[in-house]
Amino acid sequence: MGRMSEPVRVDKWLWAARLTKTRALAAEAVAGGRVSVNGLRVKPSKEVRVGDELELSLGPVRVELRILDTTKNRGPAKVAVTLYEESEASVARRAAFAAERRMAQAPIPGRGGRPTKRDRRRYESDRQSRLQDD
Repeated sequence: MGRMSEPVRVDKWLWAARLTKTRALAAEAVAGGRVSVNGLRVKPSKEVRVGDELELSLGPVRVELRILDTTKNRGPAKVAVTLYEESEASVARRAAFAAERRMAQAPIPGRGGRPTKRDRRRYESDRQSRLQDD
């Protein structure tokens, strides 16, 4: 991964820093107003430099980053995380959202996932008896 520290398009940088899965998704996020550089909405072709502040929406969470290095090439995840520094407030928000999401998805005891064959047969027999009663 060629380290550069020269200006790079914001959509390429988001992709190279592994904040989006594809460059097309990065360009779409920027064009859709989900990314701002130094507090301003920008176009995908906007060049970012070391020290720029980036704010982006990843789903319902707003992430705040400071660019530490630039590159046009996508490399390993271990290298990608060295390209930016996330603010402490942003890390705390993401952690709180993740905890909230885990609590919301807590399984109900005895009611998890796909029904068993026995459950399905019981449901079918109950359904048949209700249809015959009508």
